[in-house]
Amino acid sequence: MFPSPSTNVRRNRSADTPPFCCRKGRPMLQLINIEKKYTTGDLTQAALNGVSLNLRDSEFVAILGPSGSGKTTLLNIIAGLTEPTSGKVYCDGKEVTGTGTERGVVFQQYALFPWLTVKKNVMFALEMRGVKGKEAEEEALKYLAIVDLVKFADHYPKELSGGMKQRVAIARAYAANPDVLLMDEPLSNLDAKLRVEMRSVIRHTQKSVGITTVYVTHDQEEAMAISDRIAVMKDGVIQHVGTPRDIYQRPKNVFVATFIGRTNIVNAHVKDGIITFADGYHEHIDALDKAAEQEVRCSIRPEEFIICKDGTEGIHGTVQECTYLGLNTHYTIDTDQGDSVEIVEESSIGEGLKKGEKVLLKVKKEKINVFTKDGDTNLIRSDAYEKQ
Repeated sequence: MFPSPSTNVRRNRSADTPPFCCRKGRPMLQLINIEKKYTTGDLTQAALNGVSLNLRDSEFVAILGPSGSGKTTLLNIIAGLTEPTSGKVYCDGKEVTGTGTERGVVFQQYALFPWLTVKKNVMFALEMRGVKGKEAEEEALKYLAIVDLVKFADHYPKELSGGMKQRVAIARAYAANPDVLLMDEPLSNLDAKLRVEMRSVIRHTQKSVGITTVYVTHDQEEAMAISDRIAVMKDGVIQHVGTPRDIYQRPKNVFVATFIGRTNIVNAHVKDGIITFADGYHEHIDALDKAAEQEVRCSIRPEEFIICKDGTEGIHGTVQECTYLGLNTHYTIDTDQGDSVEIVEESSIGEGLKKGEKVLLKVKKEKINVFTKDGDTNLIRSDAYEKQ
């Protein structure tokens, strides 16, 4: 689908603008204590509450959160389309306010010029940079090669599908050669199949061109698939910044655990490194050895339960639903304490469990997460994760 590496386009920095690795660790994009408040009459509402974030050169970071979490407001402030109430935005070490060519934006709508061909839409961005004539045409074709649209170079936008139009918009945005590219839910108008295809296009293009990218989305799977790191937002605050693996495996709080992927939240008790669940079932977890005795909330993902038919130790439950999906079988099991948990188990030969069957549940103790009762702190996170 994609061209060979020899066709890749790399950003050209001027002699006085060395790459990030030579800039003594300075971020390409730096947000410092960004706040945004809206006042209507006597009511003041905070859309952003002291947001700080650093992006390295060529890094791809997704801003992920539910509707109303502040992610689009944050992107608009970075783009200069909205002024913050307080805080500062730095791009390549320089404070920026208002709009500027160092920050490019790809919106949900494609915003292509309908009277220009695909090639000339991309050439427009190059010409704005001062690249003219034959050179602009050759460069435009290189960017179109990255998004696999060279054969459509002389077509007009009306002749393209939605996914193809978005590819052109992405190629044009990268051709503008900004220091930072901002994407505001660029795939939301596409159907499910095209969204999956476009993820690969965006990821490939970003890595080929090497421009620092901020990608706003409410789609957790999308963020997991294309990002180097993810910043999860809620109520105008970044809850957790980390790699997709870190955020899924060791979320900082209950909100992140429940927002990223599926999980079961189960009450338990911790004392002397031992976590005790219902029916007296317990496990020793080394990371809890120094934790004070307390009531906790435990996040157990569907694949982190172990279903046992025999034995005496475990959480007692009854199978309520069974859904066979080939590779995996999904179960809903009600515990004797009244909780309902979802469990995903690799399918085995035979019929598997049946509705109404009594089982015991254990956990994969090395994978579960244990939070304080208020859900704000993960007792199992270590320094290794904090350095992500």
